[in-house]
Order: sequence, then C-alpha cells, then structure tokens
Amino acid sequence: MNPTVLVVDDSVDILCNVRDCLEMNDMSVETAVNGRQALDRMSQKSYAVCVLDIGLPDIDGLTVCKTLRANGDKTPILMLTARDSIDDRVNGLGVGADDYLIKPFSLRELNARVQALIRRAYGDSTMKLKVGDLVFDLSTTQVCRGGKPIKLNPTGLTILKELMLRSPAIVSRSRLEAQVWGGTAPDSDSLRANIYLLRQAIDKAFDKKLIHTHPGLGWSINE
Repeated sequence: MNPTVLVVDDSVDILCNVRDCLEMNDMSVETAVNGRQALDRMSQKSYAVCVLDIGLPDIDGLTVCKTLRANGDKTPILMLTARDSIDDRVNGLGVGADDYLIKPFSLRELNARVQALIRRAYGDSTMKLKVGDLVFDLSTTQVCRGGKPIKLNPTGLTILKELMLRSPAIVSRSRLEAQVWGGTAPDSDSLRANIYLLRQAIDKAFDKKLIHTHPGLGWSINE
C-alpha cells in the first residue's frame, strides 16, 4: 500500500515536478492549488504527508497549517517557501509544521524530507497503526488484536484505517463515506452496516471495546 501525499502549490510546474518525483519513489500523489482546496481535501481524506506552500493565493500556508492543527489533524506537514528568513522558518514551525524547505529546492532533497516524515510518523520498516492491543500493518493489510489475526473485507479495512489514523478523534460520517465510496454512501444504512461488521470483528471477543459511537458526530477508536 503506497503512502499518499498531498502537494499544495499554485505553480503548475512545481506540482508536476513534485508529483513525478514522488511517484517515481513509490508514492501516490494528489494535488491542490489553493488553501481552501487543501483544507477541503484534508477534511475528507487522510494523507501520509502534506507538502504545503506558504505563498498560496487565497489562504496562506501558515493559516492552512494552523487550521489543520486546531482541528486535530496530525498529518506531517512539509512547508515550502521562497522566504529565507529565520522568522519565517520559526513561524512555520510555530503553527505546527514538521519540516521546512526553501525554494528553489532539489527534488532529491524534497523526496528525502518526505520519506523521513513518513518514517517518523509510521515507523522505519513498516507502516503500523496501533490502538491499545489492536495493530494494523498497512504494508500487508494484516490486522491483529491481542496477537490474534482478524480478517476484514476491503471496506472494513478502509474504515479501520481512517479511525486509527485519526484516533482518538471522532471521525464524521461524511469523512468515512468519502474514504470508502469517494462521496455519499450507496444508501443510508451502508456505513452503519459496515461499522457493525467491523465492531463484531474487532470488539466482540474482547472485554474492552475500542470502537465508540458518538451520536450526531461520528465514530472513534480508542482505549
């Protein structure tokens, strides 16, 4: 399962060059050309890393980063900027960015920085998500709880991944539907039915329940 990176920049040339570089290094890439589009994409989907330009035409990158962190989004963020002052770097890191790269930059260095952020967030050898005794190995799609393997269908795996990536935050119905179906579910009961099946697989055999319903808000997974 290749990590997906969101690249946000208003320069088409930069978007194309960065996309080509990261895809050559086994990453999937999605793009946004302004701050509003970036916030919308990240409200609907989880990314391994966000490469975010500061000088966007509508909402600047610092505000985008600050908004994401205020909303509980922990996605690693690599800031891009043409500004080369210490104050600019401090401001970027101060609002929650994880790293900083000054334009013009080497694509080789950008790739190395992105890879480092992925390793830092998900581990060096494999990308594993853990909540309590529940482990989801993203590289193999194997799920175990208490050392016992759990078999899930593709929809269950997608829902579980999103819940674990956002843990302990509450994940809304609209976000889960966007992750699974790319938008609205086929019918109003589809998501609820799949979460029921996920609960049966994850929680039924254990005293401690990990999946929680928050009426009117969504679902979360935590101890």
